[in-house]
Amino acid sequence: MNFDRKLELLLVHCQGEIGNVLIGGAPDIPGATMLDKMNYINTVDDSLRRFVTFEPRANVAMTVNLLFAPTRPDADAGFIVLQADRAHAMSGSNSMCVVTALLESGRVPMVEPETIVRLDTPAGLITARASCEKGRCLSVSIDNVPSFAEVLDREIDTPKWGRIKVDVAFGGVYYGLVDVKQIGLDIAPNNARALAEAGIELKAMLAEQVKVQHPTLKGINEIAYVMFRGRDADGAVRTCTTLKPGRVDRSPCGTGSSANLAVLHARGLVSVGDVRVSRSIIGGEFRVEALGESEVGGRKAVLPRITGQAFIYGKQELRVTDTEPFAKGFALSDTWGPQVALLD
Repeated sequence: MNFDRKLELLLVHCQGEIGNVLIGGAPDIPGATMLDKMNYINTVDDSLRRFVTFEPRANVAMTVNLLFAPTRPDADAGFIVLQADRAHAMSGSNSMCVVTALLESGRVPMVEPETIVRLDTPAGLITARASCEKGRCLSVSIDNVPSFAEVLDREIDTPKWGRIKVDVAFGGVYYGLVDVKQIGLDIAPNNARALAEAGIELKAMLAEQVKVQHPTLKGINEIAYVMFRGRDADGAVRTCTTLKPGRVDRSPCGTGSSANLAVLHARGLVSVGDVRVSRSIIGGEFRVEALGESEVGGRKAVLPRITGQAFIYGKQELRVTDTEPFAKGFALSDTWGPQVALLD
């Protein structure tokens, strides 16, 4: 096949959540910082995002991570999370995918038994510690950005579930955190569609009723996801993050787990050194540790460390040509669900 231009991807998943890594062929994105580049994608030109995250090249249950050379001298690489709705500032599972891709492909030299990789993200500098053996990443620990509670126990009126309480917290992006029993469901695979639709409905309501703006990061001004949470018999936090246009995270969700840790910290239920387990809808697990305390714009913050594992399962080349009939991609409700209209 004669490729005009091509994009090269490593196919990666973290606890079942696909986080492919775009390692070559992407055009340069204007911006002096990763935050500038993310805002450019979201406000000026989203053609690359649509090309790699929409059909016919992609499916609903996936993310593509766009790699860059770092914009700051203390980082080894930069990346931006590309999803169906927009570019996002940070993701724990996707950070693990990126680190694994960088090390196992040799783009960053691997040092056994541990390699430290510093990632330049729109949310700030992320330090990752990868446990390595025989050329593989056995686990990746992400030292996330300071995470803080914005609103606790905000009451909102809903047509379906009556008055419910929502916590809003930042864990790399903003989350609405909802105890799942309030909507009459359990976090279980057979409820995935109902949870996805409920989460998208609540996200729309929260957008109208709760305004957020990160104190120092321009453009991070929306509640990106709703995460339902429950508790298993062994004390683990059962998580279900819902994503536009209507699906659930397959992983335990690193930034969501960071946001939940911030809520527990704000309530005095977590102290420095405490560890929690986050468990996904399909049983995958992250270890969540409170490393320390900080402050962001006058808000008391916690420093989370999230540990999990990602796996490279293949490679892909995408052809880029001026005659491509679906360069902007498309999405249909048969697979994307009834909220597909919200994509635009």
